[in-house]
Amino acid sequence: MPGENLTRIEAQERRAVIDTESYEIALDLTTGAELFRSTSTIRFAATEGASTFVDLIAERVHRITLNGVDIDTSAFADSRIQLENLAAHNVLTVDADARYTNSGEGLHRFVDPVDGEVYLYSQFEVPDSRRVFAVFEQPDLKATFQFTITAPAPWQVVSNSPTPEPVPAGDGVATWTFEPTPRISSYITALIAGPYEVTRSELTSSSGRVIPLGVFARKSLWQYLDADYVFEKTRQGFAYFEEKFGVAYPFAKYDQLFVPEFNAGAMENAGAVTFTETYVFRSKVTDAVKERRVVTILHELAHMWFGDLVTMKWWNDLWLNESFAEWASTIATAEATEWTEAWTTFNAMEKSWAYRQDQLPSTHPVVAEINDLEDVQVNFDGITYAKGGSVLKQLAAWVGVEAFFAGVSAYFQKHAWGNTELPDLLTELETTSGRDLSGWSKKWLETAGVNTLTPAVDESVDGTISKFSIIQTAPADYPTIRPHRLGIGFYDLQGDALVRVHHIELDVDGDRTDVAELVGHRRPDLILLNDDDLAYAKIRLDDRSLATAVAHLSKISDPLARSLVWGAAWDQTRDAEASASAYVQLVLGNIATETESTTVRTTLAQLQLTANAYVDPAKRDATRVAVADGLWDLAQGAAAGSDSQLQFVTAFASAAATPEHFARVRSLRDGELVLDGLEIDADLSWALLVSLAAGGLVTTADIDAALAADNTAKGGEFAAQAKAALPTAEAKQAAWDALVGSDDLPNTVVRSAAAGFTHPAGRDLLAPFVSTYFDMLLPVWESRSYQIANYLIVGLYPAPLADVALRDATRTWLIENREAPAALRRLVAENLAGVERALSVQEADA
Repeated sequence: MPGENLTRIEAQERRAVIDTESYEIALDLTTGAELFRSTSTIRFAATEGASTFVDLIAERVHRITLNGVDIDTSAFADSRIQLENLAAHNVLTVDADARYTNSGEGLHRFVDPVDGEVYLYSQFEVPDSRRVFAVFEQPDLKATFQFTITAPAPWQVVSNSPTPEPVPAGDGVATWTFEPTPRISSYITALIAGPYEVTRSELTSSSGRVIPLGVFARKSLWQYLDADYVFEKTRQGFAYFEEKFGVAYPFAKYDQLFVPEFNAGAMENAGAVTFTETYVFRSKVTDAVKERRVVTILHELAHMWFGDLVTMKWWNDLWLNESFAEWASTIATAEATEWTEAWTTFNAMEKSWAYRQDQLPSTHPVVAEINDLEDVQVNFDGITYAKGGSVLKQLAAWVGVEAFFAGVSAYFQKHAWGNTELPDLLTELETTSGRDLSGWSKKWLETAGVNTLTPAVDESVDGTISKFSIIQTAPADYPTIRPHRLGIGFYDLQGDALVRVHHIELDVDGDRTDVAELVGHRRPDLILLNDDDLAYAKIRLDDRSLATAVAHLSKISDPLARSLVWGAAWDQTRDAEASASAYVQLVLGNIATETESTTVRTTLAQLQLTANAYVDPAKRDATRVAVADGLWDLAQGAAAGSDSQLQFVTAFASAAATPEHFARVRSLRDGELVLDGLEIDADLSWALLVSLAAGGLVTTADIDAALAADNTAKGGEFAAQAKAALPTAEAKQAAWDALVGSDDLPNTVVRSAAAGFTHPAGRDLLAPFVSTYFDMLLPVWESRSYQIANYLIVGLYPAPLADVALRDATRTWLIENREAPAALRRLVAENLAGVERALSVQEADA
């Protein structure tokens, strides 16, 4: 990656001397399986006589012409083309050969193992449009983009503008000449090409325009795509956002394309959104995944306004994209679709992610300091998305949701097709709400860390409250004490239910807030701070409330209140203030009746982390057995065909720890053991096979046979995971060599194989790879694309060891490699933080 970085200062200096006008980009996709021809013509204004550079990552450059004069191709070096002695108005043409990728960056090329068909799609955020065409790669140099694509005539070719009729170019080839886009940033331009299947529809915008809609997927998955449902959620989102934003949809059409081997959930390319194929359900999935797809659809749609129409100047305001889209998609899901408990899901998933990220050594303000592209690559994290979304939820409650939407509407109208910074948004919100947001911004957006809120309750002899206070603390490294708007709920056991009997809402600020309003009330069985989840803060349960929660959590009828209690118990466990063993008991004793799918999904993941890394090592083996036994009991007791049944069975397979467990997994997979309503479909069969591989009950030949029966992209990912999970030194070494010793594997296979390599069942085989892991860090960072390097550095870290030796080896590497790139050091430091926390929780559990 050396030579591919761009600093903020360089971007500012370049913006000061040039202003981009238009791009004409011609791509020939018929030149072979490795390279494609790329010709870019860029028109831009400049300070006369100035020098600058244009970005390009290419295999070779054939010709560079500036204002009609050829420039020696030696001007192309280190992913840049140097441009000297610019005119007031310039025309630059760059003719190059660029390379397809298998990493999900740039122009990704995929060959479907089912039918041999070739599929392409682009992914340009953050700095990867330069892998496809010469470009001034920074968000505040907007321009129009006009694409001309030469490709096989039978293909679908999709970009930001409506797809034109292709013109035959001979030998089964055609050319598509798209209309120019509006002025947009390069990272949201797009090209998707291949024999995709498509279904089309349309809607009428609030402006009266008819907006064409398209939903695309590759041929071998098309039968599983419920396009009508995607269209339905899209229409609901359009209606909601156009009303709330007060601005009509800004682009000419809206295509949604499900593409193979995608790294993220989706990408907000203007008018041509790409989604992971995880959202094409070939097997039964949980309600958590179904709801996540809806939130993702609405997240990307919100970006058409916030991010695409109005774009940040530089990546330090990345949150202006992601936090807003996270908040907007959740409120739209809750208010415009059937998923009315979306804020419960937000608490269970996004907030737990945010709290975890905010307690890492790499935590940062919501408005992060982004010095260069490497900084922003690692900044797509729980702060940028989930904490920012949580903070915006609190801000909307503070200024009033209607005033918030009115300010956002004014912001869109004022800055349409432009670039902004944080104060531009706050100015409009101050105008519509009448509130001064400077202090709020400083405390919430410009400082890092999460506060903890704890109830302090004095009780009289008659059981009434004589004093009630909320104690607010902050970590020593991030000591900001913040204002919070929150609720306090009192819950009492009434028969077979834990019922809310009293609720107040108030502002909390300072180290201690006395709540006189609660004095004289009888002390309830459970006191729940942040009831209704308005605030962003960790909450603590007093001893009596924690005891009530452990015994009766399942009896709380409100799913959001349950999620808050689950989260509080988890936070206390992670912070070594409650024992890991007690958390295991809490989950196994209460999860059976949990109705919210995402809460179940999140809690089961936390249960397994606790069993594998957080309990005292002396009782780890016994706990793993108890957890697997408990999960099997839960699976047997779950309603036939239910969401919980599927989750419990999958979790049991992952947690299996004894020969009896693995025998049960085998019997399930073979059909000898049947659970009413449970279908062993393709994906569940693979999950069971991965479990059997981790237990050493299958061979490489067995895995190959399963792949032959399901020779699909998904099957290939599962097969890689299963082989890497095999509990032998030879299998682990083979997986390591395939991942680290070669750059042939595509991104999703790398991710899956890394997950198999570190399967907890093979913990004892990981110790010999500790020194090897640290030896590979710098070479991998320097030789692989960011996405692949990230998968290897995070995915191959032997975290299941969770011991002092791993902690010390990681500390030593950080000490000895102080000059390593900051982004690489951040990833390693985050790995270290996980081990340090595990050791702390283990000690508390001992």
